[in-house]
Amino acid sequence: MTSTPTRHLLPLVLFVLVASLRCGAEAGYGDGGEGFCSAEPSSECSGGPPLYWKVTHPTLAPAHLQDLPGFTRSVFERDHALITPESHVFSPLPDWINTLGAYLISPAIGAHFTMYLANMQDGSKSALPPKDVERLVFVLQGSVSLSVGTGTHSLLVDSYAYLPANTKHSMISDESTTVVIFERRYSAIEDSHTDLIVGSTDKQPLLETPGEVFQLRKLLPTSLPYDFNIHIMDFQPGEYLNVKEVHYNQHGLLLLEGQGIYRLGDSWYPVQAGDSIWMAPFVPQWYAALGKTRTRYLLYKDVNRNPLI
Repeated sequence: MTSTPTRHLLPLVLFVLVASLRCGAEAGYGDGGEGFCSAEPSSECSGGPPLYWKVTHPTLAPAHLQDLPGFTRSVFERDHALITPESHVFSPLPDWINTLGAYLISPAIGAHFTMYLANMQDGSKSALPPKDVERLVFVLQGSVSLSVGTGTHSLLVDSYAYLPANTKHSMISDESTTVVIFERRYSAIEDSHTDLIVGSTDKQPLLETPGEVFQLRKLLPTSLPYDFNIHIMDFQPGEYLNVKEVHYNQHGLLLLEGQGIYRLGDSWYPVQAGDSIWMAPFVPQWYAALGKTRTRYLLYKDVNRNPLI
């Protein structure tokens, strides 16, 4: 007999069932401890935590596994990786001042870019990326002062800056600050160049997503000089991707808010704010938002270049 599509949906059905039971149990009785499916406070409510609070204060494990030595949800496969907060390793960033970093994605796993967290304190200062490397900085907590040439920009939570390759700049923080940084070696095109961009998510327009229900914003121009973009994607609880995507682009993802399930290849992963994912070219991918609050994630995608070059 041939298998049916229903068989392949079994992992999703089981996950949703278990998640629903666990959420119901935590909502109805128990000690109120924060497990994977506990309701997340909303920054939109009066007195709620700051935006992206769960990224810098993640739930490190379900309550019943917090005392289990060696527990992690992190996974590394040939064509994808899930890196969860309990397995982050912070160390001093080279040439930065008073700053600890955790590399979440790097060429060591097959990526052509890096994605890392930088934890800055009072008196922290950034270093420049290597020669011909472009950089995008997105603020998750606190604030930084960005100096480029004779100009200075204040970057607050949910704001970002794109620095073209070989742009002299520095970032200084006078408070506890966390930023996520994307860097890649710029793939230049003759007679074209990129420009310094400073902006914030809420200033970017919502874009059409034919056939899909999620909300999409892009942080960078879609014009030919730019060889990558950063997407901000929002899903309400119960919403999901209608298409299981398979394409040549690589992805680097950081879940900023919410929780859900990500399918990568033939594996199904429960994910929550603070988790990061690397997706290699052509790995099948799909997402569904669960829980009681919206999902928002930040997604790196390489664009505008011939994959043969």
